[in-house]
Amino acid sequence: MITIETYRGHIRNWRALGAELGLWQEMRLADGSYPILDREKREKDILVKGYAVWGKALPDHLHGMFAFALYDDEKEELFCARDPFGTKLFYYAKTDDGRLIFGTMIRDILADPGYEKKLNEKMLQIYLTLTYGAGEETFFDGLLKLMPGHTLTLKGTGVSEHALNRLDGDLQIERYFAPSYAPDETKSKEAWADEIHETLLAIMKEVKEADETCHSFLSGGVDSSYVLAVSDAVAGDSCGYDDERFDESHIAAETAKILGREHNIAKVTPEQFFAEVPFVMENMEQPLADASAIVFTLGCKATAAMTKICYSGEGADEFFGGYNMYRNASRYGDNLPNFYVGNTNIMKEEEKERLLRHYDPSILPIDLVKDIYQENEGLDPLTRMADVDIRIWLEGDIYLNVDKMSTAAGLEIRMPLTDRRIFDIASRMPANMKVDETQNKVAFRTAAAKVLPEEIAFRKKLGFIVPIRIWMADARYNQDMVKRFHSEAAAKFFKVEEIDAIWNEYLGGNSDLWRKLWTIYTFLVWYDIYFGDEAA
Repeated sequence: MITIETYRGHIRNWRALGAELGLWQEMRLADGSYPILDREKREKDILVKGYAVWGKALPDHLHGMFAFALYDDEKEELFCARDPFGTKLFYYAKTDDGRLIFGTMIRDILADPGYEKKLNEKMLQIYLTLTYGAGEETFFDGLLKLMPGHTLTLKGTGVSEHALNRLDGDLQIERYFAPSYAPDETKSKEAWADEIHETLLAIMKEVKEADETCHSFLSGGVDSSYVLAVSDAVAGDSCGYDDERFDESHIAAETAKILGREHNIAKVTPEQFFAEVPFVMENMEQPLADASAIVFTLGCKATAAMTKICYSGEGADEFFGGYNMYRNASRYGDNLPNFYVGNTNIMKEEEKERLLRHYDPSILPIDLVKDIYQENEGLDPLTRMADVDIRIWLEGDIYLNVDKMSTAAGLEIRMPLTDRRIFDIASRMPANMKVDETQNKVAFRTAAAKVLPEEIAFRKKLGFIVPIRIWMADARYNQDMVKRFHSEAAAKFFKVEEIDAIWNEYLGGNSDLWRKLWTIYTFLVWYDIYFGDEAA
């Protein structure tokens, strides 16, 4: 008998899989379609029957977001998998008494009496550069992530409460999906745009059922505007600020009006922003120094008060060359593997050595991407940069934020642009169809222009801007930062005088230093929640 031990996700192509696996035949209607089935039942039916038919090849048949563990009691085998891009999380750890504990949340592991909670301090050095925890290791010693596109198999006896009670054999980690690239120089921009648009329209038919009501996050950018335009979402939801220099919500409002949708704005104040930090760090389960995560959480809470499902446009920037730095890729050439560790690079090694009490020169973020550069050797610089971001930045920052904070807010987010079928197009697209001298996401924007006015489809990328560099300098809002910078926890890990030096230079006018300070601060907030005075 095959049982599902844990599962989180949304399988988009359930209808096609149901027909292929011969499921629910007695329920099919005269036209060959299915009535609306209970979502939990249909997805679990697919996992169980799919594993019985396809075995370890099951994940290759699934489109959507997923992390799961199945147990086959005849084989006495545990099989776990995570989706290709890591939109859902899966964690595991071995205990001293011969068990494997696993789950889609870190709290599943921490709650087990067989796991002793210890800090994995070396992750702090990775964090201070990348602002997130990249790679298999987590901030909890011995607690690992199953990486995107990987499966885990282990022989063992008996499963209870997300734990394989007796291990019998070696744990096998295998990769079933790895990004690969084969640029096709023969297709025109219009042909690429047609393929993107037709594929996205097909995916949109899968991401929502007829009885579900959905909103869509909407910024001033093309990705969220495109998703809203091709969806049946009833409203576009935005975050905004009183300071018009940073507020995109008025641009989003114009887009919503053009598309004939309702528009909702969640105004974010600095008081709300700073008050939300502990909630975010607790529910993120690992520290994340992406300031937009705080605003995103407030946006999720606002949307969750109106609906339980929301679309979002993540994935397009990495797949189709959306970041401005990608336009500089050709300048870096063969030097990329020596310095590019992904979308963020906040602190250099010499800075961390000055700052940290326990600096280890052998712990280098660049080592996390060496294998990636070996695999993509010979490809153009833009593709190599994007490949790094797809493999560690998306999983470690973007999807972590989306999954953890939407869940904490009681909202389910579906990302139609994060799909193997969309990536397949991007993987065949040459660099000049992604960026040129004046534009990012060239072919993607051309596709979006099929349903959006050109002034929206080709609008310059604005980014998810947060006025934090201004707010942090205001004594009305930064009291907790100052307090934590001089706390026992700060003194345990950092040379406080070095934090003070960065802080004073920031207050003196070097506002670019806000990222370094925010990275230190978010770690300290997280540490106190899980290991310090605030720990349960």
